[in-house]
Amino acid sequence: MASLIEQAAQRLEQLRQAGVVLPEAPSIPSAVAPAVAVVEAPVEKASGRGTATPPAPSTEAPQRSKQVELDLAALGAMGLLTPAAPRSLIADQYRVIKRPLIKNAVGQGATTLNHANLIMVTSALAGEGKSFTSLNLAMSIAAELDHTVMLVDADVARPSLLRMLGLPPGPGLLDVLEDRSQLSDVLLRTNVDKLSLLPSGTPHPRATELLASESMRDLLNDMAQRYPDRIIIFDSPPLLLTTEARVLASQMGQIVMVVAAEATPQSAVQQALATIEAHPLKMLVLNQVRTDAQGGYGYGYGYGYGYGYEHEDRGAQAS
Repeated sequence: MASLIEQAAQRLEQLRQAGVVLPEAPSIPSAVAPAVAVVEAPVEKASGRGTATPPAPSTEAPQRSKQVELDLAALGAMGLLTPAAPRSLIADQYRVIKRPLIKNAVGQGATTLNHANLIMVTSALAGEGKSFTSLNLAMSIAAELDHTVMLVDADVARPSLLRMLGLPPGPGLLDVLEDRSQLSDVLLRTNVDKLSLLPSGTPHPRATELLASESMRDLLNDMAQRYPDRIIIFDSPPLLLTTEARVLASQMGQIVMVVAAEATPQSAVQQALATIEAHPLKMLVLNQVRTDAQGGYGYGYGYGYGYGYEHEDRGAQAS
């Protein structure tokens, strides 16, 4: 056998030397697989067929809430608290008002409350200063070192917070409840450190039903639990003029009821309190009190200190 192979090899060599072109022998696959196999990832074709490569992880930062600039000088001229304002009687009055609210919100009050960091500010009638109180209370809490504050315009029938702040209307709470927007898309960050705003949103004919919906309960649960240092203030409609306020009150941890001194009839105050009688915690704030007055309506008393104030004729008092 070996001689035949040698003879064949010699014959092939002779043919090559004679100039004869021989066909290439077919390649024989190796019986042994390579130690390392290199496989190229398939490329997605323009037609859309084939296996697509997974997209690279996004390096973009998550979307943040919209930033708005408040005209702090104009707000101060309106009598609203601002971070750089000098010490005043009204500033100290709101310090007195906020202290028990914060204590309750962090679970240090005498009673354990559900959603204690959700605070509703309302009144019996329109024009008693509830929005003014909501804004000042939010500004005062924003000055705290250990807390942030979200101010919600929940007066969905007659929203006023954005107008008072010099901001245009936009989507907000009602749009979130209708699943038309995410909370992060409509929440407004401000140039006041630790203060954010949630507008009332697009007017809706069934606003009361939206506030009473399961979506609202889920939203409030999320808002109350997401950030333990956040206190949320709801500027609510008047209790005697709309049904939205009573629906909202049932889901709040604390209620602040604003009463206009020497203006709101005592009967209206009593009727408004009767609508929230079952709520475990209510605070009354007497608004537009003359500094020499000692409260009013037989249920309140004033707070005040005698140093470091600029001259003021009227203020707010807690009861």
